Amino acid sequence: MTHRENFGSKLGAILAAAGSAVGLGNIWRFPIETGRNGGAAFILIYLACIILLGMPIMMSEFLIGRHTQSNTARAYQKLAPGTPWKWVGRLGVFTGFFILSYYAVVAGWTIEYAILALGNQFSGQTAQDFPRIFTEFSSHPVKPVAWLIAFILLTHFVVVRGVARGIERWSKVLMPMLFIIIAILVVCSVSMPNAVSGIRFLLYPDFSKVDGNVVLNAMGQAFYSLSLGMGCLCTYASYFNRKTNLMKTTAQVCVIDTLIALMAGFIIFPAAAAAGYGLSPDDIGPSLIFITLPNVFQQAFGGLPWLAYVFSVMFYLLLIVAALTSTISMHEVVTSYMAEEFNLPRRRAALIETSASILLGIFCALSFGALKDFKLFDKTIFDIFDWTASNICLPVGGMFISIFAGWYIDRKLFRDEITNGGTIRAPYFKALVFILRYITPLAILAIILNQFGLFRL
Repeated sequence: MTHRENFGSKLGAILAAAGSAVGLGNIWRFPIETGRNGGAAFILIYLACIILLGMPIMMSEFLIGRHTQSNTARAYQKLAPGTPWKWVGRLGVFTGFFILSYYAVVAGWTIEYAILALGNQFSGQTAQDFPRIFTEFSSHPVKPVAWLIAFILLTHFVVVRGVARGIERWSKVLMPMLFIIIAILVVCSVSMPNAVSGIRFLLYPDFSKVDGNVVLNAMGQAFYSLSLGMGCLCTYASYFNRKTNLMKTTAQVCVIDTLIALMAGFIIFPAAAAAGYGLSPDDIGPSLIFITLPNVFQQAFGGLPWLAYVFSVMFYLLLIVAALTSTISMHEVVTSYMAEEFNLPRRRAALIETSASILLGIFCALSFGALKDFKLFDKTIFDIFDWTASNICLPVGGMFISIFAGWYIDRKLFRDEITNGGTIRAPYFKALVFILRYITPLAILAIILNQFGLFRL
């Protein structure tokens, strides 16, 4: 049996788990969902969803991982031997692998754009130039693939060193770096002339724009933002020691993740307002961070070219750091599974995962160029991966985690884990079980049906 490590400190465990949750979705998906769904009103609903939807499922993943001290696939086998519940854990492993393969493509783009920003290549470009720059790069037969490989190898470098010397040590470096960079960018953005309308949009709710779809979108964003259902949190929790306060850790991770998302909003909306640029629903995903925002930064700091340069460099460095904390956790899900289930040395398990992710990632990277005409259901390879993960794997996994924790896990075991054997008070226990049994599964089912156009609130 492969020896299992633990995180060496409470801080390391919290930062690693927070790094797993924080990613590119916090930087681009949250601001755009906020822009499309009413600004501050959406944020208030989102915060409620974090509490009612995100925290109970995160708590469940932490409980399952810490109790079993196993990879996410074996964890469910231990708690429910001889039952089909094992497939929930295996779905988590598959989802982590599946997402890493296409997520690393976008992560690789951040390296290219950081280099472009560092070389001051955005200076003097017009609004029409940025779509051309992105199209030429993303359709290039070599560059995107090279950066994809570089990013996965960078992830491999961290994971192969293990839990304490790799994941924990680098989390203690990357997460503070992320906070420092994003704090500096927020200060610069909100200090710009004419930024006040962007700030007001984030602080003053307009409930006239709120309808059923806004609520469903807020639930979906809360789910995706916390990286629930892909095995990362369960795997990381298996490295927690028995003294870890699971509820406190859940709250701390959710606060960090939400704070990063809100701060991203305070970078993007004030900068867009200062540039006289309105973000549209089309500015989502890659088009926001690789086409719209480079132009926004140049327009917003037009009178201070050196500030536009510094802002752009720091922003893409921020994206690299945010992406890396997420790819590390996704890689670890599969590496842990391979090492424990097939009794492989960690280095070999990590190498298998790295090689497989690169192979699939190449097809995703080329779907913007050489393979752009290869489509299924009118979707490119990259789009198929993204749609499958977002609309099927993550919500289905999260829903079954909630049902498993709420209905299957023994209540005594559940309470013992939350209270650390009765040493911590848990006055919220009955409410938590009720939410996991009735509220979260129905909310996630509504999200799934909404994604397929089968339900409108």
